[in-house]
Amino acid sequence: MSRDICVHTWPCSYYLELEKQWVPGKLSLTSLSLKFMTDKTREILVNFPLSSIIEIKKEASYFIFSSITILEKDHNKHWFSSLQPSRNVVFSIIEHFWRELLLSQSGAAVEESSSPMTKGKELTGLMACTQKRLEDTARVLHHQGKQLDSISRGLDKMESDLDVADRLLTELESPSWWPFSFKLWKIPSETKPKWDASMASSKAFGKEGIVIKIPAVISQKTESHVKPGRLTVLVSGLEIQNSDSLLMHRFEREEVDDIKVHTPYEISIRQRFIGKPDIAYRLISAKMPEVIPILEMQFSKKIEFLEDALMLRSTRTSPLAEKGYSVWHAASGLMDHAMHCEPSSGSQEGRPLQLQTSEPLISEGDSQELRQVLLLSSAAF
Repeated sequence: MSRDICVHTWPCSYYLELEKQWVPGKLSLTSLSLKFMTDKTREILVNFPLSSIIEIKKEASYFIFSSITILEKDHNKHWFSSLQPSRNVVFSIIEHFWRELLLSQSGAAVEESSSPMTKGKELTGLMACTQKRLEDTARVLHHQGKQLDSISRGLDKMESDLDVADRLLTELESPSWWPFSFKLWKIPSETKPKWDASMASSKAFGKEGIVIKIPAVISQKTESHVKPGRLTVLVSGLEIQNSDSLLMHRFEREEVDDIKVHTPYEISIRQRFIGKPDIAYRLISAKMPEVIPILEMQFSKKIEFLEDALMLRSTRTSPLAEKGYSVWHAASGLMDHAMHCEPSSGSQEGRPLQLQTSEPLISEGDSQELRQVLLLSSAAF
């Protein structure tokens, strides 16, 4: 996909140093450059790459008007004022894309400046990368082990509570002289906790699995107030966090009503309500093209590509789509496996119990009244 795509455009004024005047126009940001075009003549007065920027600051012109100044490597200083919707919004978005570009270029510069790698160095690099991945995997597995231990303790407590409830119900609903009450109540109580445990473990399996996490500029309700944060795509939904990693909102998969892709770098997520305002967030990120293919598969019936984002489908590179597909397919396949394997074992275990309950519990010499009660009880269970 071509990276030179317009991310956002803001109405503003640009200061001409030679003519000593402000010119109205529009400031346009792409993933690689920044340019200013006048409203009257449609002339491009400024067009420079983000990589040439060495400083972005908030200043005031004539100590009154709020402005943004951008300093290039050749010490050219550009003044932008009368920014809409606000100076803070424009500054946050430009700074986000500038920082992400610097981070990506620093990694590429290190690779280019290194000497030609021999086979030994390549193998050493692969071993170091593999070791890092194994360390990350070990930490994730350790965290998941703690979660499974917590789930196991919770299931043990549930089983204990069910045993107590079963005993109390048996004492309340069955008189002490009833000779078969304990056996009739005990047989289904042994099967029910096992089924509940299998369903709970299959539900909890991979529920908090993180598919991808990216930095983003977040706004809610209005575009005049933005803040830096993170978007996390989970197997079970979406999470939006602020810059301090504190949770701002969590969308479960079934709670997301629609996702609109405005540009390859900007999306909005909404949850509708009746009788109260909707919950909606708007996110802009330089790494959003990596997330959109995953959202398209996870929310295929709820995602909508607007006119400026239609090019994303046609120009998106296949490796990126395959990467998103593999991540999400692995996560969903893992969950499906956990959801379908447990009930099958439960059904096999339940079969001998069903045969046991179907065996006659009273002799032929008992009264007809007792026989009818036992038949109704066995049918209910």
